[in-house]
Amino acid sequence: MRAAYIERLGPVDEIRYGELPDPRPGPADVLVRVAATTVNAVDTFIRSGAWRTPVQFPFVIARDLVGTVVETGADVTGFRPGDPVWCNSLGHAGRQGAAAELAVVPVDRLYHLPAGVSAEDAVTVFHPAGTAYLALFTHGRLQAGQTVVVIGAGGNVGGAAILFAVEAGARVIAVASDRDADYCRSLGAAEFVDYRDPDWTGAIRRAAPDGVDLYLDSAGKNELADALDLLAWRGRVVVVAGMATRPVVPAASLYLKDATVTGFVISRATVTELAEAADAINRLLAAGSLHSRAVDLLPLSEAAESHRRQEAGELHGRRIAVQIGTVGS
Repeated sequence: MRAAYIERLGPVDEIRYGELPDPRPGPADVLVRVAATTVNAVDTFIRSGAWRTPVQFPFVIARDLVGTVVETGADVTGFRPGDPVWCNSLGHAGRQGAAAELAVVPVDRLYHLPAGVSAEDAVTVFHPAGTAYLALFTHGRLQAGQTVVVIGAGGNVGGAAILFAVEAGARVIAVASDRDADYCRSLGAAEFVDYRDPDWTGAIRRAAPDGVDLYLDSAGKNELADALDLLAWRGRVVVVAGMATRPVVPAASLYLKDATVTGFVISRATVTELAEAADAINRLLAAGSLHSRAVDLLPLSEAAESHRRQEAGELHGRRIAVQIGTVGS
């Protein structure tokens, strides 16, 4: 099979494109013919070694895929050859990645793809939407009637967070660049705040004078002093990005408000949590409401270019779909 892979950790130049042996599924695995994959920031962290996780070389990059079931292991039920499927948790903790013509997926990490959904569009939303869902509900404990601030609301995680929060009956205050205002409002945000406003925290206080229940920072700024100051009693802060940040946590605000600050990364989510998020993602995909703002297409032979563009910060409001085949092929 053709694949994009690395033979050692390092810069984007380490990504190779060529032939590797076809993988074989174990008893609890499914062999998938891959139609599309994508790139996420965490993929670059793993390739570079910034985030260490067990890898076996040659290591196929990427974690998300849409494809078609080719073969199932002896212990697998619920899937059969020809089924359109997706996964968003390969390429980590010893699992080979998705940037190949064939991929082996553990059955408890595989989900059916709703009918009529484009592979190239869908593959770009799985990772950010899964992150948004679990950050809001599993770790942020968001409930109907509560108010959530979404930092980085114009991004991929932020946009999905708006959709999920509004669907759940929460009120969203979106914080992003002014160029993203119309987009955030179109997703259902009740209020919009330009993060470049010198008084952006004051704008949030005026929109939520009793404080906010959840503060989700998907931009990785992690201004925890401001975040805790904005919280209501028993408010929560969820941090999902910003590996290089070193914020100071004001202890008084934390304990006097009975508040919590929780870090969360989807790579460590349990298969039960991932399956719950997958159900929510499939619901929005089937309804036609969950999309990336813009998708650029690249062939598998240019997988290295997808990493270069991700690391260069060229993908604001855009995602890359790496085309490999077609669903059903």
